[in-house]
Amino acid sequence: MVFHLVGVSARGEVVVRKKCSRNQALRFTSNLRRCLIGMDACGGSHFLGRALREQGHDVRLMPAKYVKPYVKTNKNDYIDAEAISEAITRPNMRFVPIKSDDQLDLQSLHRIRERWVVRRTAVINQIRGLLLERGITLRQGRKHLQASLPQILEDADNQLSGSLRVLLAQLQREMQYLRREIEEFDKLILCIADELEPCRRLMAVPGIGPAIATATIAAVGNGAAFKKGRDFSAWLGVVPGEHSTGGKQQLTGTSRRGNKYLRKLFVLGAHTVLQRRTKQSAALSTGLARLLARKRTQVAVVAVANKRARMVWAVLFRGEEYRPPLSPQPVAV
Repeated sequence: MVFHLVGVSARGEVVVRKKCSRNQALRFTSNLRRCLIGMDACGGSHFLGRALREQGHDVRLMPAKYVKPYVKTNKNDYIDAEAISEAITRPNMRFVPIKSDDQLDLQSLHRIRERWVVRRTAVINQIRGLLLERGITLRQGRKHLQASLPQILEDADNQLSGSLRVLLAQLQREMQYLRREIEEFDKLILCIADELEPCRRLMAVPGIGPAIATATIAAVGNGAAFKKGRDFSAWLGVVPGEHSTGGKQQLTGTSRRGNKYLRKLFVLGAHTVLQRRTKQSAALSTGLARLLARKRTQVAVVAVANKRARMVWAVLFRGEEYRPPLSPQPVAV
Protein backbone atom coordinates (compact mmCIF):
# COMPACT_ATOMS: atom_id res chain seq x y z
CA MET A 1 0.00 0.00 0.00
CA VAL A 2 1.39 3.39 -1.06
CA PHE A 3 0.58 6.73 0.60
CA HIS A 4 1.01 10.18 -0.88
CA LEU A 5 1.50 12.89 1.74
CA VAL A 6 1.05 16.59 1.16
CA GLY A 7 1.82 19.02 3.97
CA VAL A 8 0.39 22.55 3.85
CA SER A 9 1.45 25.52 5.96
CA ALA A 10 -0.93 27.91 7.72
CA ARG A 11 -0.77 30.18 4.67
CA GLY A 12 -1.81 27.35 2.34
CA GLU A 13 1.64 26.75 0.84
CA VAL A 14 2.67 23.17 0.06
CA VAL A 15 5.73 22.40 2.19
CA VAL A 16 5.80 18.57 2.02
CA ARG A 17 5.29 16.18 -0.89
CA LYS A 18 6.14 12.61 0.00
CA LYS A 19 5.42 9.11 -1.30
CA CYS A 20 5.86 6.30 1.21
CA SER A 21 4.52 3.05 2.63
CA ARG A 22 2.26 2.84 5.69
CA ASN A 23 5.14 2.18 8.09
CA GLN A 24 7.19 4.98 6.58
CA ALA A 25 4.22 7.33 6.89
CA LEU A 26 3.78 6.47 10.57
CA ARG A 27 7.49 6.99 11.23
CA PHE A 28 7.34 10.34 9.47
CA THR A 29 4.30 11.57 11.41
CA SER A 30 5.77 10.35 14.73
CA ASN A 31 8.50 12.98 14.38
CA LEU A 32 6.08 15.83 13.71
CA ARG A 33 4.59 18.19 16.22
CA ARG A 34 0.85 17.89 16.79
CA CYS A 35 -0.92 18.78 13.56
CA LEU A 36 -4.22 18.38 11.74
CA ILE A 37 -4.27 15.32 9.47
CA GLY A 38 -7.02 14.52 7.00
CA MET A 39 -7.70 11.30 5.08
CA ASP A 40 -10.32 9.82 2.82
CA ALA A 41 -12.65 7.42 4.66
CA CYS A 42 -11.61 4.19 2.96
CA GLY A 43 -10.35 0.71 3.77
CA GLY A 44 -7.77 0.82 6.55
CA SER A 45 -8.43 4.49 7.36
CA HIS A 46 -9.86 3.72 10.82
CA PHE A 47 -6.74 1.76 11.81
CA LEU A 48 -4.46 4.49 10.53
CA GLY A 49 -6.57 7.18 12.16
CA ARG A 50 -6.30 5.52 15.57
CA ALA A 51 -2.53 5.08 15.13
CA LEU A 52 -2.10 8.78 14.30
CA ARG A 53 -4.27 9.81 17.25
CA GLU A 54 -2.05 7.78 19.54
CA GLN A 55 0.84 9.91 18.26
CA GLY A 56 -1.07 12.99 19.42
CA HIS A 57 -2.36 14.29 16.09
CA ASP A 58 -5.83 15.60 15.32
CA VAL A 59 -7.13 13.15 12.71
CA ARG A 60 -10.26 13.58 10.61
CA LEU A 61 -11.77 11.28 8.00
CA MET A 62 -13.89 12.57 5.14
CA PRO A 63 -16.06 10.88 2.50
CA ALA A 64 -14.30 10.99 -0.84
CA LYS A 65 -17.32 12.60 -2.55
CA TYR A 66 -17.00 15.62 -0.23
CA VAL A 67 -13.33 16.03 -1.18
CA LYS A 68 -13.86 15.83 -4.95
CA PRO A 69 -15.12 19.45 -5.38
CA TYR A 70 -11.75 20.70 -4.10
CA VAL A 71 -9.76 18.96 -6.85
CA LYS A 72 -8.69 21.87 -9.06
CA THR A 73 -7.18 20.15 -12.08
CA ASN A 74 -6.43 16.72 -13.51
CA LYS A 75 -6.45 13.84 -11.07
CA ASN A 76 -3.40 12.25 -9.49
CA ASP A 77 -2.55 11.16 -5.95
CA TYR A 78 -0.72 14.36 -5.00
CA ILE A 79 -3.55 16.54 -6.30
CA ASP A 80 -6.05 14.43 -4.33
CA ALA A 81 -3.95 14.83 -1.18
CA GLU A 82 -3.78 18.59 -1.69
CA ALA A 83 -7.57 18.67 -2.11
CA ILE A 84 -7.92 16.80 1.20
CA SER A 85 -5.70 19.38 2.91
CA GLU A 86 -8.02 22.14 1.71
CA ALA A 87 -11.28 20.34 2.40
CA ILE A 88 -10.32 19.54 5.98
CA THR A 89 -10.10 23.25 6.84
CA ARG A 90 -13.67 24.03 5.75
CA PRO A 91 -15.84 24.87 8.78
CA ASN A 92 -18.92 23.16 7.34
CA MET A 93 -17.16 19.94 6.28
CA ARG A 94 -18.71 16.68 7.48
CA PHE A 95 -16.37 14.13 8.98
CA VAL A 96 -16.57 10.39 9.58
CA PRO A 97 -16.04 9.31 13.23
CA ILE A 98 -13.12 6.95 13.69
CA LYS A 99 -14.46 3.56 14.75
CA SER A 100 -13.09 1.62 17.71
CA ASP A 101 -12.05 -2.02 17.51
CA ASP A 102 -15.32 -3.06 19.16
CA GLN A 103 -17.32 -1.17 16.53
CA LEU A 104 -15.32 -2.75 13.73
CA ASP A 105 -15.90 -6.19 15.25
CA LEU A 106 -19.65 -5.61 15.32
CA GLN A 107 -19.55 -4.25 11.77
CA SER A 108 -17.63 -7.31 10.57
CA LEU A 109 -20.15 -9.60 12.25
CA HIS A 110 -23.04 -7.94 10.43
CA ARG A 111 -21.23 -7.93 7.09
CA ILE A 112 -20.50 -11.64 7.27
CA ARG A 113 -24.06 -12.43 8.33
CA GLU A 114 -25.43 -10.37 5.45
CA ARG A 115 -23.23 -12.31 3.04
CA TRP A 116 -24.66 -15.58 4.37
CA VAL A 117 -28.20 -14.22 3.90
CA VAL A 118 -27.47 -13.16 0.31
CA ARG A 119 -25.99 -16.58 -0.47
CA ARG A 120 -28.99 -18.37 1.05
CA THR A 121 -31.37 -16.24 -1.01
CA ALA A 122 -29.39 -17.07 -4.15
CA VAL A 123 -29.57 -20.79 -3.39
CA ILE A 124 -33.33 -20.60 -2.76
CA ASN A 125 -33.91 -18.73 -6.03
CA GLN A 126 -31.82 -21.26 -7.92
CA ILE A 127 -33.78 -24.19 -6.48
CA ARG A 128 -37.08 -22.53 -7.39
CA GLY A 129 -35.82 -21.83 -10.91
CA LEU A 130 -34.65 -25.40 -11.48
CA LEU A 131 -37.97 -26.79 -10.26
CA LEU A 132 -39.95 -24.33 -12.37
CA GLU A 133 -38.15 -25.60 -15.49
CA ARG A 134 -39.55 -29.06 -14.65
CA GLY A 135 -43.08 -27.81 -14.12
CA ILE A 136 -42.99 -27.70 -10.30
CA THR A 137 -44.00 -24.42 -8.68
CA LEU A 138 -43.74 -23.53 -5.01
CA ARG A 139 -45.33 -20.88 -2.85
CA GLN A 140 -43.32 -17.77 -2.12
CA GLY A 141 -41.29 -17.90 1.06
CA ARG A 142 -38.26 -19.72 2.37
CA LYS A 143 -40.23 -21.80 4.86
CA HIS A 144 -42.50 -23.23 2.16
CA LEU A 145 -39.47 -24.28 0.13
CA GLN A 146 -37.79 -25.92 3.11
CA ALA A 147 -40.96 -27.84 3.91
CA SER A 148 -41.70 -28.95 0.33
CA LEU A 149 -38.24 -29.82 -0.98
CA PRO A 150 -37.80 -33.14 0.92
CA GLN A 151 -41.16 -34.37 -0.39
CA ILE A 152 -40.24 -33.36 -3.94
CA LEU A 153 -36.96 -35.25 -3.76
CA GLU A 154 -38.69 -38.38 -2.45
CA ASP A 155 -41.58 -38.26 -4.92
CA ALA A 156 -40.88 -40.82 -7.68
CA ASP A 157 -43.82 -39.67 -9.82
CA ASN A 158 -42.67 -36.09 -10.53
CA GLN A 159 -40.41 -37.22 -13.41
CA LEU A 160 -37.27 -35.52 -12.09
CA SER A 161 -34.08 -37.00 -13.50
CA GLY A 162 -31.55 -38.67 -11.23
CA SER A 163 -28.88 -36.04 -11.93
CA LEU A 164 -31.26 -33.20 -11.05
CA ARG A 165 -32.23 -34.91 -7.79
CA VAL A 166 -28.54 -35.09 -6.88
CA LEU A 167 -28.07 -31.39 -7.67
CA LEU A 168 -31.16 -30.43 -5.68
CA ALA A 169 -29.95 -32.49 -2.73
CA GLN A 170 -26.61 -30.67 -2.81
CA LEU A 171 -28.37 -27.31 -2.91
CA GLN A 172 -30.54 -28.41 -0.02
CA ARG A 173 -27.46 -29.24 2.06
CA GLU A 174 -25.94 -25.87 1.20
CA MET A 175 -29.15 -24.11 2.22
CA GLN A 176 -29.23 -25.99 5.53
CA TYR A 177 -25.57 -25.13 6.18
CA LEU A 178 -26.21 -21.44 5.54
CA ARG A 179 -29.29 -21.54 7.78
CA ARG A 180 -27.23 -22.96 10.65
CA GLU A 181 -24.53 -20.33 10.16
CA ILE A 182 -27.07 -17.49 10.16
CA GLU A 183 -28.73 -18.86 13.29
CA GLU A 184 -25.35 -19.00 15.06
CA PHE A 185 -24.68 -15.39 14.09
CA ASP A 186 -28.15 -14.38 15.31
CA LYS A 187 -27.43 -15.99 18.69
CA LEU A 188 -24.11 -14.16 18.89
CA ILE A 189 -25.72 -10.82 18.01
CA LEU A 190 -28.41 -11.40 20.65
CA CYS A 191 -25.75 -12.21 23.26
CA ILE A 192 -23.78 -9.06 22.43
CA ALA A 193 -26.93 -6.91 22.51
CA ASP A 194 -27.85 -8.25 25.97
CA GLU A 195 -24.35 -7.42 27.28
CA LEU A 196 -24.16 -3.83 25.97
CA GLU A 197 -26.12 -1.30 28.01
CA PRO A 198 -26.77 1.08 25.04
CA CYS A 199 -28.20 -1.84 23.06
CA ARG A 200 -30.56 -2.75 25.89
CA ARG A 201 -31.88 0.83 25.91
CA LEU A 202 -32.30 0.81 22.15
CA MET A 203 -34.22 -2.47 22.16
CA ALA A 204 -36.88 -0.84 24.33
CA VAL A 205 -37.88 1.24 21.28
CA PRO A 206 -40.69 -0.51 19.31
CA GLY A 207 -39.30 -1.96 16.10
CA ILE A 208 -35.70 -2.03 17.30
CA GLY A 209 -34.27 -5.50 17.88
CA PRO A 210 -30.77 -6.88 18.53
CA ALA A 211 -29.74 -6.64 14.86
CA ILE A 212 -30.68 -2.96 14.50
CA ALA A 213 -29.28 -2.04 17.92
CA THR A 214 -25.87 -3.62 17.34
CA ALA A 215 -25.64 -2.40 13.72
CA THR A 216 -26.41 1.15 14.85
CA ILE A 217 -23.74 1.03 17.56
CA ALA A 218 -21.26 -0.30 15.00
CA ALA A 219 -22.10 2.48 12.53
CA VAL A 220 -22.44 5.62 14.66
CA GLY A 221 -21.29 4.76 18.19
CA ASN A 222 -23.02 7.16 20.57
CA GLY A 223 -24.37 9.35 17.75
CA ALA A 224 -22.17 12.33 18.62
CA ALA A 225 -21.38 12.90 14.94
CA PHE A 226 -24.94 14.23 14.46
CA LYS A 227 -26.27 17.43 15.99
CA LYS A 228 -29.87 16.27 16.07
CA GLY A 229 -32.06 13.29 15.27
CA ARG A 230 -33.04 14.62 11.87
CA ASP A 231 -29.38 14.69 10.83
CA PHE A 232 -29.13 11.00 11.67
CA SER A 233 -32.32 10.12 9.77
CA ALA A 234 -31.09 12.19 6.79
CA TRP A 235 -27.75 10.34 6.86
CA LEU A 236 -29.72 7.10 7.01
CA GLY A 237 -31.66 8.07 3.87
CA VAL A 238 -35.23 7.92 5.21
CA VAL A 239 -36.10 11.57 4.56
CA PRO A 240 -37.25 13.20 1.30
CA GLY A 241 -34.57 14.40 -1.07
CA GLU A 242 -34.59 18.06 -2.12
CA HIS A 243 -33.98 19.77 -5.45
CA SER A 244 -35.02 23.37 -4.83
CA THR A 245 -34.13 26.49 -6.80
CA GLY A 246 -35.39 30.00 -7.33
CA GLY A 247 -36.91 30.16 -3.87
CA LYS A 248 -39.25 27.27 -4.67
CA GLN A 249 -38.91 24.17 -2.53
CA GLN A 250 -39.19 20.90 -4.41
CA LEU A 251 -39.02 17.63 -2.48
CA THR A 252 -38.31 14.37 -4.25
CA GLY A 253 -38.64 10.75 -3.16
CA THR A 254 -36.72 9.19 -0.30
CA SER A 255 -33.07 10.16 -0.60
CA ARG A 256 -31.75 6.61 0.11
CA ARG A 257 -28.29 7.87 0.95
CA GLY A 258 -25.95 6.75 3.69
CA ASN A 259 -25.66 3.26 5.14
CA LYS A 260 -27.73 0.99 2.88
CA TYR A 261 -27.60 -2.01 5.23
CA LEU A 262 -28.68 -0.03 8.28
CA ARG A 263 -31.45 1.68 6.33
CA LYS A 264 -32.78 -1.70 5.26
CA LEU A 265 -32.89 -2.86 8.88
CA PHE A 266 -34.78 0.25 9.99
CA VAL A 267 -37.32 -0.17 7.18
CA LEU A 268 -37.84 -3.84 8.11
CA GLY A 269 -38.29 -2.79 11.73
CA ALA A 270 -40.88 -0.22 10.66
CA HIS A 271 -42.74 -2.93 8.73
CA THR A 272 -42.86 -5.00 11.90
CA VAL A 273 -44.22 -2.08 13.94
CA LEU A 274 -47.03 -1.50 11.43
CA GLN A 275 -47.89 -5.17 11.12
CA ARG A 276 -48.15 -5.50 14.91
CA ARG A 277 -49.63 -2.10 15.59
CA THR A 278 -52.56 -3.60 17.50
CA LYS A 279 -50.10 -5.06 20.00
CA GLN A 280 -48.40 -1.71 20.66
CA SER A 281 -49.34 0.77 23.34
CA ALA A 282 -52.68 2.53 22.89
CA ALA A 283 -51.09 5.86 21.97
CA LEU A 284 -48.72 4.36 19.42
CA SER A 285 -51.37 2.09 17.95
CA THR A 286 -53.75 5.02 17.46
CA GLY A 287 -51.08 7.15 15.81
CA LEU A 288 -50.12 4.36 13.40
CA ALA A 289 -53.76 3.73 12.47
CA ARG A 290 -54.20 7.42 11.65
CA LEU A 291 -51.04 7.40 9.57
CA LEU A 292 -52.17 4.39 7.53
CA ALA A 293 -55.54 6.03 6.95
CA ARG A 294 -53.83 9.05 5.37
CA LYS A 295 -50.85 7.56 3.53
CA ARG A 296 -49.95 4.61 1.35
CA THR A 297 -48.38 1.69 3.20
CA GLN A 298 -44.89 2.18 1.80
CA VAL A 299 -44.93 5.90 2.60
CA ALA A 300 -46.10 5.08 6.11
CA VAL A 301 -43.30 2.53 6.51
CA VAL A 302 -40.63 5.11 5.62
CA ALA A 303 -42.26 7.65 7.94
CA VAL A 304 -42.17 5.16 10.82
CA ALA A 305 -38.54 4.30 10.01
CA ASN A 306 -37.74 8.02 10.10
CA LYS A 307 -39.39 8.35 13.50
CA ARG A 308 -37.57 5.27 14.85
CA ALA A 309 -34.24 6.69 13.65
CA ARG A 310 -34.80 9.94 15.54
CA MET A 311 -35.75 8.03 18.67
CA VAL A 312 -32.65 5.86 18.39
CA TRP A 313 -30.40 8.91 18.11
CA ALA A 314 -32.01 10.53 21.15
CA VAL A 315 -31.62 7.37 23.24
CA LEU A 316 -27.98 6.98 22.19
CA PHE A 317 -26.80 10.59 22.33
CA ARG A 318 -28.62 11.66 25.49
CA GLY A 319 -28.07 8.38 27.33
CA GLU A 320 -31.74 8.24 28.32
CA GLU A 321 -34.28 5.46 28.48
CA TYR A 322 -37.01 5.23 25.86
CA ARG A 323 -40.23 6.90 26.98
CA PRO A 324 -43.36 5.68 25.15
CA PRO A 325 -45.89 8.34 24.06
CA LEU A 326 -48.60 9.11 26.60
CA SER A 327 -51.14 10.35 24.07
CA PRO A 328 -51.68 9.63 20.37
CA GLN A 329 -49.05 11.47 18.34
CA PRO A 330 -49.29 11.88 14.54
CA VAL A 331 -46.28 10.70 12.56
CA ALA A 332 -44.98 13.43 10.24
CA VAL A 333 -44.37 12.51 6.61
